[in-house]
Amino acid sequence: MKKNLLFLFVLLPALVFSQAETLKILNNWRMYSNVQNALYDHYLNQVENTIDKRQADIAKLKTKADWQKRQIKIKKILFGLVDPFPPKTPLNAKITGTIKRDGYRIEKVIFESRPKFFVTAALYLPDNIKGKVPAVLLPTGHVQSAFRADFYQRSCINLVKKGFVVLTFDPIGQGERVQYYSSETGKSLVGGAVAEHMYAGLQTLLTGKGMPAYFIWDGMRALDYLISRKEVDPQRIAVTGNSGGGEQAMFFSVYDERIAITAPSCFVTGMRRLFESIGPQDAEQNLYHFLWNGLDFADLLEVRIPKPAILLTNSRDFFSVQGAMETEKEVKKVYEIFGVGDRFRRSEDNYVHGITPKNREARHNFFQTHFDFPGDSTDHEVQYLTKALQITKTGQVSTALGSISVFDINKKAAEKEMEKLNQSRKNIKAHLKSVKSAAKELCGYIAPVKIENSVITGRYLMNGYRIERRIINGENGDYPIPFLLFLPDKIKGPAVIYLDEAGKSKEDKANDSVINEIHEDIKWLLEHGYPVISADLLGFGEMKQRKYLYYSFGDKFGKLDYGNFFAGIQLGRSLVGIQAGDIERLVKYAKNSSLYKGRKVYGIAKGELLAVSLMHAAAISGDFSNLLLINPLISYCSVVMNKFYRSNPNPPFVGAALTAYDLPDLIAAAAPNKVAVINPLDQMGRPAADSVIDEDYGFIKNFYASLKAADKLRIEKIEQSQINENSFLEWLTE
Repeated sequence: MKKNLLFLFVLLPALVFSQAETLKILNNWRMYSNVQNALYDHYLNQVENTIDKRQADIAKLKTKADWQKRQIKIKKILFGLVDPFPPKTPLNAKITGTIKRDGYRIEKVIFESRPKFFVTAALYLPDNIKGKVPAVLLPTGHVQSAFRADFYQRSCINLVKKGFVVLTFDPIGQGERVQYYSSETGKSLVGGAVAEHMYAGLQTLLTGKGMPAYFIWDGMRALDYLISRKEVDPQRIAVTGNSGGGEQAMFFSVYDERIAITAPSCFVTGMRRLFESIGPQDAEQNLYHFLWNGLDFADLLEVRIPKPAILLTNSRDFFSVQGAMETEKEVKKVYEIFGVGDRFRRSEDNYVHGITPKNREARHNFFQTHFDFPGDSTDHEVQYLTKALQITKTGQVSTALGSISVFDINKKAAEKEMEKLNQSRKNIKAHLKSVKSAAKELCGYIAPVKIENSVITGRYLMNGYRIERRIINGENGDYPIPFLLFLPDKIKGPAVIYLDEAGKSKEDKANDSVINEIHEDIKWLLEHGYPVISADLLGFGEMKQRKYLYYSFGDKFGKLDYGNFFAGIQLGRSLVGIQAGDIERLVKYAKNSSLYKGRKVYGIAKGELLAVSLMHAAAISGDFSNLLLINPLISYCSVVMNKFYRSNPNPPFVGAALTAYDLPDLIAAAAPNKVAVINPLDQMGRPAADSVIDEDYGFIKNFYASLKAADKLRIEKIEQSQINENSFLEWLTE
């Protein structure tokens, strides 16, 4: 028995520590065991720093005058995030039917928040109205049926039975306003309510607006209609909604001074707690550069003071109740500084996500008190309607009225931006100078200041070259950048930064030889004396994120890693910008090495995101002599000019990019260096058509020709099976 135990103790270390030979780098490094969350953790650290700075700033505010100055400042910032709104046009409101109920009636309403952009709504009117009465605007959350859902009907019916006029309406993508509607299936082509918001939202961000602007404008126009009714007292307007409707209630009350009381339910928390828990949510909830400007949920309430507000929260909501409590504490103090502490309160119920009878009663009482409109605040059971609440003949504004969509509106905005770009390109040198500056700012690029020494995790001595597994720190030291350093015995050429979305090396489970894990084109470069750095940047290879963050639009239209993407949108730090900074870290590492000193640097990238990130890095830093881009997204223009596009889990998008540049401008910025573009992809991830290539890349070709460098630009479409990358490598390096 003792001999058997001794044998096990001797054998066990060998079993535990034996490992197959591999070019993976982070294996067995416990400090990097959470790299699947590295990108989000990096964003979270920036959020923490931003919120800490904000708290330090507001701690200095002691008086009402101090806070009034901040209100002016914050309101200006908030309007800058969505302005300019379009001009107000006629609502052309129509009532398509009336439903008579016990003590009230419901009018079916259609109006145009913009020309041919139809909004379907239901107006609840109490019987026997005397004079003008208070009114409530009630946007809905992310349920596909919108205001027809039982719990929204219950809110509307309880309020109207207490004497309030109530207007509720379909948000974009929900109810009778599906943006990507299929007549064949009767459903959205891209998914449910949230998918519609996300899908259109990515397109709107490229032109600089984002979905919040569209939702807010609909709410403002809904309020225009509500106030136009003779039954409504325009001085006594409240807004309330649950979940996504709570978000809309918050935004509407900030951007429209006519709203007297706000009552968001199951939405308000704190930015710190939001990012620590569920993370940033749907497209219309993320104001572009909100955190970049140092804002938090509390700011949306504080800019409204002294107007009344009540927060409706639940103890087990996925919107952190801890964040709601912390926001309440700060906001309550400011109300007290203004001398109106009684105008703010928070109601909490013992529940998950959803508005409860207790919170509805707290809301009723709050409205009745502050509108001087006494009555019973009890929340009663009600009788629900079903199909009777259909507003249009077909059940969709697209088929019944030929309504335009968010895509149509955004496309017109994009066309104007492209006109400006094409005009600017006529003075190409001045244009490219501005492109470099704009790309740096908009993508959120931060130039590396200091490159720390790398950590070597292994070395292979091969025939004619050696391979080193190395790690350097990424931005702020928050995460590692694992890379393979390939060093020929006789270095003859420039250093090459090699990026492949398939990973820095190939998976080869069938063979223990690391030679089989080396990409074929890296082998070619080594044979010709080129030192290579092959790296896994955030989101790829060993740095790939967890899949639970992905939001699917279906097989045809791809996925979105919404937690990371919208974190970047709020912080002004796109993944493209962060990756571009990390590419520059690799360049600096190469240049600081005695083996590389004084040599040029070439860049190779395979795949949509990494190719776009390399384009940004090259344009911003100017450090790359030659570029090889394989399967890059051809342009942002192609995404916004076509209704359907394919999204990667990590979309290669930069917010507001089209207000200053497009991807072809970044390629042009490399002139007169050699650039090869193989198989540029269209918005659906397919090889771009010749006509599209001519349209998007035409000015690049002309620019190279004007520099007498036409032979240094290659843009080619090749069947995937026939690609001989060695021929491009030979051309690039000769």
